[in-house]
Amino acid sequence: MKSEFSQSATYQKDQLMSQGKIKFEDASGYDQMMGFWSQLVGDEFLKWLAPKKGQRWLDIGCGGGAFTEQLMLGCAPSYLAGVDPSEDQLAFARKRSSLKTAEFRKSDAMELPFEENEFDAATMALVLFFVPEPRRGVAEMLRVTRPGASISAYVWDIHNGGFPPEPIKAQLQKMGVELPLPPSSDISKMANLRSLWTEFQLSDIETEVIKVSRSFDNFDDFWSITTNSASIKAALSNLPTTLLADVREAVQNELPSNADGSITYTAFANAIKGNVSK
Repeated sequence: MKSEFSQSATYQKDQLMSQGKIKFEDASGYDQMMGFWSQLVGDEFLKWLAPKKGQRWLDIGCGGGAFTEQLMLGCAPSYLAGVDPSEDQLAFARKRSSLKTAEFRKSDAMELPFEENEFDAATMALVLFFVPEPRRGVAEMLRVTRPGASISAYVWDIHNGGFPPEPIKAQLQKMGVELPLPPSSDISKMANLRSLWTEFQLSDIETEVIKVSRSFDNFDDFWSITTNSASIKAALSNLPTTLLADVREAVQNELPSNADGSITYTAFANAIKGNVSK
């Protein structure tokens, strides 16, 4: 049994890590799995950010427009733009009825298609750890924003168990299967976020750990939803049936449930904000 798993784990790790980077091309699939979690953490982030109404906003790495929609509905921006490197994601975002007045452009976070001083606020929602060079990404945020503008970001605390599929991810790791991490996963650490914001001499820097909880009817509900995570699904699909059953059983045994069999799971993200010096 151990030998069989070892071979499968080695193959799976090679398959996942050889890809070199994580892509999100299936916007509808991503929305079904992470959409609820993203909505929860996005709502709490905006409450904490407490932005002014009527500002010019830029959502960097907007994906399918989930957080862009939250910005539109919650901040009443005078202008709202979203950028993302995926045409599939942008097409999904453009279909959102609430975002008919938003502008979407295909762009890399490290080379934004805007002039200097165009925005009052720029943010990266669950994005910064996917930017190959976070320092360049933040530099671009500063370039396109005005003096006094808000620069903010939040990321799942993936190194400390904050990622929503963590219970399954942790069991796979115990069994030797390492899932691919975002290219700049270390920036998800709060100390590194603060160091980066400080390096750019942003003023009024604040940080916050944002905790959000989601309820599931039972373990089957938790499993069916959580295994739709792209990296989790890829890992599980390559496991022998017996080992897949072992992973599921181990997760179920370690995941606390309520008296009625329902499950409440808490994920958490690290958030930071600061202002461009005037």
